[in-house]
Amino acid sequence: MTTKTTARTAPRLHGREAELDAVAALSERLRSGRSGVLLVAGGPGLGRTALLDRAAAGVTDGTVLHTRAAPAERHLAHSGLHALLSTAPTAAPLSGAPGDPAPAPAAPCSAAPAPSPGGILHTGLPPTALLDLLRSTAARRPLLVCVDDAHLWDPASRAALGFAARRVDSAPAVGLLLSVAAHRATAPDFAGLPLLHLGPLTDRAAGGLLDDLTGGAADPLVREELLHEAEGNPALLTALAGRLSAAQLSGHAPLPRPLADGPALTGVVGARLAELPAATRDLLLLVAAAHEGQPDGGGADAALVLRAAHAAGLDPAALDAAEVAGVARGTGDRIRFDDPLVRRAVHRGAPLTRRRAAHTLLAAALDGERHRLARLSHRALAADGPAPRLAAELAAAAADPDAPAEPHQRSLAFARAAGLTGTDGDRAARLTAAAEYARLGGRPRRARELLAAAQRGTAGHDDAVRGGAELVRGALALRDGPVGDAHQALLLAAALLDRHDPAGARDARFGAMEAAWAAGDVPSCLAALGTGPAGPDPYDEDFRAGMVAALGGRFDEARGPLRRALDRTADDADPARLMRAGAAALVLGDITAACRVNARALAVARARGITTLVPQALEHLAYAELRAGRHARARAHAEEGLRAAHRAGQRNVVAHHHAVLALVASIEGDGPALAAHTGAVQQAAAPHGLTQAASLAEWARARADLARGLAPEAAARLGPLVRPGHRRGHFAVRMLMAPCFVEATVLAGRWDADTGTAVEEFALWTALGADPRAPAQLARCRALLAPAAETEALYGHALTRHERAGGDFERARTLLLYGKWLRRRRRPREARGRLLDALCAFERSGAAVWAEQTRAELRATGGASAPGTAGPLACLTPQQLRIARCVAEGATNREVAVRLSISPRTVDHHLRNVFALLGVRSRVELSRLVAREESVPTG
Repeated sequence: MTTKTTARTAPRLHGREAELDAVAALSERLRSGRSGVLLVAGGPGLGRTALLDRAAAGVTDGTVLHTRAAPAERHLAHSGLHALLSTAPTAAPLSGAPGDPAPAPAAPCSAAPAPSPGGILHTGLPPTALLDLLRSTAARRPLLVCVDDAHLWDPASRAALGFAARRVDSAPAVGLLLSVAAHRATAPDFAGLPLLHLGPLTDRAAGGLLDDLTGGAADPLVREELLHEAEGNPALLTALAGRLSAAQLSGHAPLPRPLADGPALTGVVGARLAELPAATRDLLLLVAAAHEGQPDGGGADAALVLRAAHAAGLDPAALDAAEVAGVARGTGDRIRFDDPLVRRAVHRGAPLTRRRAAHTLLAAALDGERHRLARLSHRALAADGPAPRLAAELAAAAADPDAPAEPHQRSLAFARAAGLTGTDGDRAARLTAAAEYARLGGRPRRARELLAAAQRGTAGHDDAVRGGAELVRGALALRDGPVGDAHQALLLAAALLDRHDPAGARDARFGAMEAAWAAGDVPSCLAALGTGPAGPDPYDEDFRAGMVAALGGRFDEARGPLRRALDRTADDADPARLMRAGAAALVLGDITAACRVNARALAVARARGITTLVPQALEHLAYAELRAGRHARARAHAEEGLRAAHRAGQRNVVAHHHAVLALVASIEGDGPALAAHTGAVQQAAAPHGLTQAASLAEWARARADLARGLAPEAAARLGPLVRPGHRRGHFAVRMLMAPCFVEATVLAGRWDADTGTAVEEFALWTALGADPRAPAQLARCRALLAPAAETEALYGHALTRHERAGGDFERARTLLLYGKWLRRRRRPREARGRLLDALCAFERSGAAVWAEQTRAELRATGGASAPGTAGPLACLTPQQLRIARCVAEGATNREVAVRLSISPRTVDHHLRNVFALLGVRSRVELSRLVAREESVPTG
C-alpha cells in the first residue's frame, strides 16, 4: 500500500439527478419569492453533506446561512441556533457562549434589522423567534438556510428549527434545506416535512463516480470488485479507491485483503458507533459475529446472542442505546443492523482477539446436532492457526445433505475449513466445494474468487480436484460467459471426473449439452451426450438416450425414453433434473407437462435456497407458458426472472428472459419495450454466442412487423433464419418461425420455392407431434398458398384444429387471414363474422396491435366505423381512411397495397378520391392533415 492516493476529487454528484432536481426546485421557489423546505435523509457516506454543499454553492442572488451540527455541543441549549447565526455574512461577533446574557442587538446579515443572536439564545426564547428572524432576514434578498446533521442539534434548537420549517410559507423567499440521519427522519421535530431519501448509488452511477475518481484507470476486474465492496456508498467507494496504489488499481499488484477493511469502514460509518457505551459495542460485536454465518439473511439469532452475552456478563439492555442511535434493533427473534456497512465495520473494525473471543462465546452457546455446522463454523473463526481435525469436521458438516443450511452457509463453512487445512490438495478441494456452493447460492463473484484460490493449489494434484474446479468454472460460464468456453470446460470436467465422480461427470456432460444447445450447435450437443460410460440412474440414461435420438432426427425412437424420463420426475426434488424433464416435455410436445414440471422446479429451487437455479427455472417456465399461449403469465415469470438473473450476475439468463419479453411485446404491441428487449438480447448474444436467444429476438421483431402490416420487412428478417444456409436460425426455434415466414412472404407477394420448402419441412415437423398447435398452423400455411377453390376448406380445417389445441392468439391470426381472404373475395358479411371473432380473441390475448389491424379490416368491410375520426376525415370511407393513414406514415402505393391486400391500381384510385375529398394536393399535405386531425381528442 502507498500513502499517495490515486483517487481524484469527484467533479460532480453521480446518480443524484432526482435529488438535484428537488434542490433546484427549492431554489426556483426562492427566486420567485416563495418559501419552501426540504428534509434530506440518508445513511452515513451517502452524500447528504455533498448535496447541501452543492445547493449552497449554487446560490448567486441571495443570502446563505450554512452550518453543520457539532456533536460535542448537543447538550448546550440553543448551541445549534448560535452556530447557524454565526454564519451570517455581516453578523456581529457573538461574545457569549450559549446561555450567556444577551449582547447588544446586531443585525445578523445585510437584511433588515432582526433579533440579535444573543436574544435568540435567551432562555425565554419565544417559539416564533427563529421564524421572525428568518422572515426579516429574507425581506430584501432570498435566504437559503442549510443545516447539515440537524438531528445532532440540541433539543431546543431542533424544536425551534422544526417550528420554523413547518411555518416557513408565512415568510417570503425563505428556503430551509436540512439533512438528518435516516433513522431520525420521522422524529417529532421533523415530522411532516417534505422528505428526500438518499439511497445507495446504482451500479451505473457508482461506476461513473469511480471513473471520475480514478480517471478511468481501473482494471475492469479491480473496478468490479471496488463497486461490489462499496455497496453503492460513495464515501466508501472514494475511500477504497484512495487506498490503492497505481499498480493495484491497474491490476498489476494484488489488492489488499480485505479490500474494505476495518479502518476504511470505520472512517465512513464509525461516527455512529463512537459515542455508544462500551457494553453496547461489545454486544454489537456479538451480533455482528453471529451474523457472519448469514450476512444476507434476516439478522442474528437473538436467543443465541443473549446466551453468549449472558456468558460474557453483558446486560441485554445495552442494546437499547444501539436502537436509539439507529444502529441495530431487535425484531421478534432476530437482531438486525440498520445498515450492512455498519455491521461490517463493527466486525472488521474490532481487534482480532476480540473477534475470536466473540466467536468462541457463540460456539459455546450452540449445542445439539441441529446446530453442529454453526457451532463448528464459529469454532473455526475463533481458531488462531491450522487445525486439520477441526477443518475435517467442519467440511464433513458442510457436505452433510441433511444439515439445515443454505448454500451460502455451506460455502462459508468450506472456505473456513480450507483456511484451517494444511495440505494443498485438501485445501484446493475444499475451496472448490466452497466455490460450487457460492455458485448455487447465486454469488458468482465469490465463486470465481474461491476458484482462483483453489487453482493456486491444484497444480500437480489428482484429476478429481481439477475436474471439480473445471465443473464449477464451466457452470459459471454457462450462465455468464461465452457458451463455447463453457462447453469446453464442462467436457474437460467430464473427462477428468469419469473415474472419480460419475455423477459429477454426467452433470458436466448435461451442462456441456446445454451450452451447445444455447449456441445452436447440434453436433456439439451430440458429442456431449454420446460420450462417457453408462450411468446407474435410469432417469439420466433415459434422458440422454432420448435427447440423442431427438437431436439425430429419430423422434419415434426418442419418445419412449423421454416419456419415461418425464414420468420419473413426478416426485423429484432435484430442480436441475426437473428442468431437464421440462425440456423433454417440450420435445415431446407436452406443453402442459412442461409448465407443470418447470413450476415444480422453481418451487424446489426456492425452497432449497438454490438461488442460482431460480432465474433459469423462471426462464424455462416463462418459455413454456409462452408456448402454451399464456402471454401474460410468461411476461410475469420473465420479468421476475430478469430481476433474479441480474441479482445473480447471470447475463446469459438475462438475455434469454429479454428474448421471452420481446416475444410478449411483439404480441402486445409495445414498440419501445420490444426495441429495449431485443437490443438487450443482441448486446449479450453476440459476444457470448447465444444463438437461441438471438433467433427468438429476431422472430419477435418479425412478428411485430407482421402485426403492423409490414410483411416485406418480416419476410426479410425471417428468411435467413428459416431458409437453408449457414445463417439459419436455431434448430429448436426454426420450425416455430416457419408459419410467420410463410405468412410474411405470401402477404408481401414474395413467395417462391423456399416458401413451399418451408411448408413441407414444417409438415414433416408437425407429424412428429412436437407442438400441439402445429397442425392448425400447417393448415393455415397451406391455405395461404392454395388455389382459391381449396382455400376455404383449408381455413376451416385450421380452425377445427385450433379448437382442439386451444390458444386464442394463433386462432385469432387464422381468423384474421381468413377474414381478409373473404373480403378480397367480395364476401363482406362472412368476412365480418370471422373478423369479429378474431378481434375478440386478440383482445383476450392482450394483442393490441393485432386487434387494431383487425379493426381496420372490419372498417374496410363496412362493419364498423373508424373510432375517433372527426372533421375532414369523417367524410372518407373506411378503405379510404386506411389508405390515408398508411400514406401518412410514409408508405408508397405498392407498400400500401401489400399491407391492405389490394392492388396498387386500387390504391391509386382511392388516393385520388382522398385528395379530392380532403382538398389536399400532395402526400405531404395529407400527412400533415391526418396527423393534425388524429392528434385531437374526440370526446
